[in-house]
Amino acid sequence: MRNLVWTGFMSLDGVVDSPGGTVEGHRSGGWVFQDLDFVPEAWSLKGEELADTTALMFGRRSYDAFAATWPGSEDHVSYKELPKYVVSGTLKEDALVDGWGPTTILRSTDDVAALKQTEGGAVFIHGSAELARRLSDAGLIDQYNLLVFPVLLGAGKSLFGRADRDKHMLTLRESETYSNGILKLVYDVKR
Repeated sequence: MRNLVWTGFMSLDGVVDSPGGTVEGHRSGGWVFQDLDFVPEAWSLKGEELADTTALMFGRRSYDAFAATWPGSEDHVSYKELPKYVVSGTLKEDALVDGWGPTTILRSTDDVAALKQTEGGAVFIHGSAELARRLSDAGLIDQYNLLVFPVLLGAGKSLFGRADRDKHMLTLRESETYSNGILKLVYDVKR
């Protein structure tokens, strides 16, 4: 059985929208790369993930955003040939990016649940807040890798929904604090 890992940057008030862009519809877009001193060790989680990732999963909009930059990115060259899964009810096969490894379109959370039952290593979800909420609500996410930033944004996409559902208990696997105020939090979902 494969683990499904959500990984990303989060503000202290739970915003996980596009951290480098300014297209999110609120005045604080691009918040990850603003105002904090660069502390290289605060980004070590991203390097660790490169070694652990055996496949990538995206929602439709995140796929479009990442597919526009990651295939040619030197920082993400090890992701180039990895299998990719895009969860979308509307994406057509001819819209997939050529030369970025094998890509499969999954049409539902049931398809994601079936993928988790296959052999292979961890599947990492980068961004894709709406997809992550659906998968979390369905009990399909196994681990959260968070870099929490010392900022309150007041607007933006949240990773977690507010639907009335059964609680999910988490176990802290790893944590670290950095001199610029960033927190590294790695949680496993208790089953």
